[in-house]
Parts: sequence; structure tokens; C-alpha cells
Amino acid sequence: MRRSMLFMPGNSAGMLLNADALGADSIILDLEDAVSPAEKDSARILVRNALKHLNYSNCEIIVRINSIDSEFWKSDLQEIIPLRPHMIMPPKINSAGDVQIIAEYMKEIEEKHNIDKPTYIIPLIETALGVENAFEIAKSSDRVKAIFLGAEDLTADLRCKRTKNGDEIFYSRGRMVTAARAAGIDVYDTPFTDVEDEEGLREDALFAKSLGFTGKACISPRHVMTINEVFSPTIEEVEYAREVMDIIRVAEEQGKGAISLHGKMIDAPIVARARQTLEMAEALGGGVYNE
Repeated sequence: MRRSMLFMPGNSAGMLLNADALGADSIILDLEDAVSPAEKDSARILVRNALKHLNYSNCEIIVRINSIDSEFWKSDLQEIIPLRPHMIMPPKINSAGDVQIIAEYMKEIEEKHNIDKPTYIIPLIETALGVENAFEIAKSSDRVKAIFLGAEDLTADLRCKRTKNGDEIFYSRGRMVTAARAAGIDVYDTPFTDVEDEEGLREDALFAKSLGFTGKACISPRHVMTINEVFSPTIEEVEYAREVMDIIRVAEEQGKGAISLHGKMIDAPIVARARQTLEMAEALGGGVYNE
């Protein structure tokens, strides 16, 4: 499962070396914003060699390539796709057409290297146009397994100030979640960029979870533990989910169409949430958050 996604600069050999030991479910090896234009080629080679020689066995590998309006994105894919990362994250995706251009080029590379299992795509949506086209982006290709909101570039495009409380991205968050769920894929929230504010991070992550986000990205290893905790089921949630599934079995055995638990009627949405909670607990090893 993917609760936390940690950005790692693609031009830092030391950080790449220890990337999978930081507790994140996914690491994003960044060839875009973290790398200056003069270092693009060397960062690409460094990430390529890291994927080739390091055993990233403790987490999922995502590579953020450069945007399709740059001169670097094709070279990024040429070097990275043959190493078979789990996902590619293209930034500044504005439309379904952007995704399809990237997916088609990825297919060409895979065919050239006789790769039969496709690499998936998680589009980074960080413009007003991208937010408005979020559903079309989410449905643009079978490779798209999730979408991700990038608030820093988005607020610049919206011509508003990026704030800790995030009122300025409330609409965009809701639209992203709705688009992803309508398309049947996951959706990830933007990083909380104040590394020192642990309580602010927790509040922001809890709010994102309440909106329906699957997980949250971060730019600091210090944020991974809190994000993992917030997006994991609690002991109470797991116990309640088990109670729901137990009483539903009783209702089915008794031929009842409706049944209550702790004075509340148990309907289909409650059962669906209970199943999701238990599936997540099982994916985490049978229970709740573990450090």
C-alpha cells in the first residue's frame, strides 16, 4: 500500500543511497524541481545507476521526470524505463493528451527493450487547467493508477499565496479526490512544506484524509512517520470494522435485510468502509500503524 511518498533529489548520491531506509511507502527520485538545468544529465545518470545497482526492496520506486515542454523528458524516459521503476511521475500535466503523449513514448521504449510489463504513471497535476481536467487525466490511460496534487506551482498559477491552512487549495483538493474516485484510482495530497511544524503536518494530513485522499507526499524524512500513522487505520477503527463484518454475517444467517450496531443501522456504505479498513490493516501486516 502507498500512504507516504517521499521526494528525494536525483542529484544527491548520499540521499539516494539510503532512500529506502527512511520508512516511506514510496520514494520519488526527482529529476525535475530538485535538479538545476546544468545538472539534469548527471542527475539522470545517477538515478539510472541507483536503480541498476541498489536494492530498493523496502519501498516502491517512482521517478519524477521533467515536463513534456522541456528538452529533457525523452532522455529521462530513455534512461529510466529500461530499469523498470514502478511508476513515472510526469509534472505539469494539463490534459489527457499530455498523458497519452508520454504513455506512447513509454510504450515505444518498452517494445524496444522487450519489456512486457508496463510502467505505470502518476500524473502530477499542478495547474488550474490540470485541476479542471482532472477526471479526463485520470481516465486518459490504463497506465494511470493515481493522480497527485502539486500545490506550490498550482498556487502560483492561481496567483494566490500558499498558506499553511490551505484554504486556497480547498476546491482543488476536492476536485482531485472526486475525479480520482470517479475514475477508480488513488489520489495523493501535496506536501506540507514546513519541516519544523509537526503539529501543522498532522492537522494537514488528517484533513487530507478526511477529504478522501489515499495518502500524502512529503519533502522531509521527518514527515514520513506522521503521514504513515495518519493514513493507517487505528486499533479502534479495525475493531469496529471487524464488528461490522461479524454482525453482517449474523444478519445474513438470520435472513435479515437490516441490522444495527451500537444503536446505528449498518448500511452498504458502512460495510464498504469496514472492508476497506480491514484490507488496509491486512496490507500493513494484520493490524494498525507500525513505525
